[in-house]
Amino acid sequence: MPTVSNFPTAVDAGSVVVAAPSEDLAGQPPARDADASPLVRIRSLLPGLARAEQRVAKVVLDDPASVARRSITEVALAASTSETTVTRFCKAVGVGGYPQLRIALAADTARTEARTTRNLGGEIGPGDDLASVIGKVSFADARAVEETAEQLDVAELQSVIDLVANAGRVDVYGVGASAFVAADLQQKLHRIGRVSFAWSDTHIMLTSAAVLQPGDVAIAVSHTGATTDSVEALRVARERGAVTVAVTNFPRSPITEVADHVLTTAARETTFRSGATASRIAQLTVIDCLFIGVAQRHMEASVSALDATRDAVGSHRLGVRPDGRRRPRETGK
Repeated sequence: MPTVSNFPTAVDAGSVVVAAPSEDLAGQPPARDADASPLVRIRSLLPGLARAEQRVAKVVLDDPASVARRSITEVALAASTSETTVTRFCKAVGVGGYPQLRIALAADTARTEARTTRNLGGEIGPGDDLASVIGKVSFADARAVEETAEQLDVAELQSVIDLVANAGRVDVYGVGASAFVAADLQQKLHRIGRVSFAWSDTHIMLTSAAVLQPGDVAIAVSHTGATTDSVEALRVARERGAVTVAVTNFPRSPITEVADHVLTTAARETTFRSGATASRIAQLTVIDCLFIGVAQRHMEASVSALDATRDAVGSHRLGVRPDGRRRPRETGK
């Protein structure tokens, strides 16, 4: 199994997609949409950077507005490294050079300030009252959705939609909290008549992957991209000829080595990382985009299937409207 020493290896806490394209010939990540935050890219690439470059990244992430005003010498001193390392860091995260990084950070700071006048932050302390917790959680979730959408590679997502829409069968793998996201995608696809299965048990994942064939699609959901169960299942599926897709927060994580297509999320987990909060919301965003895209490809059949599945469970709902009033007996929906 591929390993990267500075990637987290704990069981996934879960995380929806955004497509992460493969690196270009120069070894640098391709340019993202102009509206995408450079901080999103830096966080996603952080585990794969050299240690000196990680120190530069920490300086940038801790106070991007300040870095936008500082010279390269000041940033190098703050990171206890050299100006050459700062320049190498800029190239590693795909911004070209330090002047371009300052411009990108200044633009991102302006966008962030325009979005909100509140400084909610991400860390939840033991002294925070419940109102503060609610504010911080909702802010983090909203930012995860926004940043995921901003950096989502539309062309890569479209390719995955086309593959899933025409697949003979779709296997979805996920461990821990990512298993719930995998199950959500399977349930959605099943409701519109697509043959799909979701697996979270390692042995079943592997045996299911072993019987896939060309024309099938295997999708693995892993926030860290380093969960061995999901990586191994995707590897087996690829060896059997299935097209493989990874949904992860880190475009250089081990799972991308066995994925034909990569959709990346942009979630920041802090105090309660193991709770899989913002990461799960980000994953579900990607999953929803994928599902809607597939449903559009078979619009008439999808609408018919959704109506049929709704009717099938209609008798198991109380005969009341959402506002509490009783529904007419003849509809029963």
